[in-house]
Amino acid sequence: MNKYSKHFCLALLMACSLNAEAQTNGSNSSYSRFGLGTLNDQSQGFNKAMAGVGLGLRPNNLVNMANPASYSAIDSLSFIFDMGMNLSMGHLSQNGNSVNVRNCNIDFVNAGLRLSKGLGLSFGFVPFSTIGYSFSSKNKVTNEYTSTQPIYSTSSYNGEGGLHQIYLGVGWSPFDKFSVGVNASYLWGEYNHNVVQSFEEGGTSTSSGFSSLYSSHQASISTYKLDLGVQYPIKISPQDILTIGATAGFGHRIGSDVTLNRYTSGGDSLKVVAEHPFDMPYTFGVGAGWQHGPSLIVGADLKMEQWAACHAPEMKATSSGLEYSAEKGAYKNRAKMSVGAQYVPNPLNKRYFNRVQYRVGAHYSTPYLKINGQDGPQEFGLTMGLGLPITNRHNNRSMANICLQWFHRAPGSDAMISENYFMINFGLTFNERWFSKFKIK
Repeated sequence: MNKYSKHFCLALLMACSLNAEAQTNGSNSSYSRFGLGTLNDQSQGFNKAMAGVGLGLRPNNLVNMANPASYSAIDSLSFIFDMGMNLSMGHLSQNGNSVNVRNCNIDFVNAGLRLSKGLGLSFGFVPFSTIGYSFSSKNKVTNEYTSTQPIYSTSSYNGEGGLHQIYLGVGWSPFDKFSVGVNASYLWGEYNHNVVQSFEEGGTSTSSGFSSLYSSHQASISTYKLDLGVQYPIKISPQDILTIGATAGFGHRIGSDVTLNRYTSGGDSLKVVAEHPFDMPYTFGVGAGWQHGPSLIVGADLKMEQWAACHAPEMKATSSGLEYSAEKGAYKNRAKMSVGAQYVPNPLNKRYFNRVQYRVGAHYSTPYLKINGQDGPQEFGLTMGLGLPITNRHNNRSMANICLQWFHRAPGSDAMISENYFMINFGLTFNERWFSKFKIK
């Protein structure tokens, strides 16, 4: 690795270290209050600017965790290391009120290498979901009986946590033009939501005589995730290859409990536990990737997540009192569609900008949440970016990746919050020939 890639890698590591101290949840979205939080985009440096497409992509010098079958294509001379971070700026608005938010987060860290002919290995870390929000609402509830002054209720909500994911994957090509693969992941994280409801008389801090209510939902979650993938490349012409890919993820019940603690300033308290109130959904995906020579790649993916069958913790009143348990109905099935492309004018040309990788993409997804019986926000996004070679003109293997993302969460009703985010993603793909054999003549 030359001095430029060393300096870039060092700067990225320093930025990620600072981020680990300064920011732990990586979200300001009020929608992270529901379910397991906001779901993260699990793309890497090369396909992030292509809206995350990857089910039908089969690069031989990159890690593509979207489809573990692609690991079988990793070439025999390389060790691949990929890492990235993002800076996000958001604008949240509702009924004429708005606020701007900022975040800095580690995006992914992964690696890949070839074990033997047709057998590749990958491992790494990616966030699965994030919880991070803080907001409040104020409403008039009644008038004080004696003074007739209005009594206001202020509800303050805050939460933090989310799930982290580490994975180990293998891809194998048992015979020509067909590959299978599997990613086995371990997920862990915290689930913390807090609500404080207080009352005041006349719009001031004067005590109303009502007791304040404090409640918290807390859990330490750990579970596994298993995803299978297949790929089949079809040679259409000497310059054109069409690769068909598919993935499937196994759903299951998560064996972690959630504890609800409630108490009032008047001395009343309650502690109840919801047993195993979360699930991992079954997931399915199909995609295709078309490669025209060394210059053009186009891909499209469709992914389905079966959240409607999953549970969530819910408090409800029964004849015997309050009950806290796992219930269905908080989610709906989610679909995500992505398209993306990459163009390189001439990867072997001496001129630098002819070797730059130009990328664009777009995606649309339906919500997986239901909020007060209504569908949560839909999401639209556009991406663009560059893959910048950071080694000499004879080696385009190591790249600095820059991606600009815009996405919009469109609420299902006027009572919900509209969110717009602009994100800048920085990454490094380090790919050097570690396993070359040299002859001395």
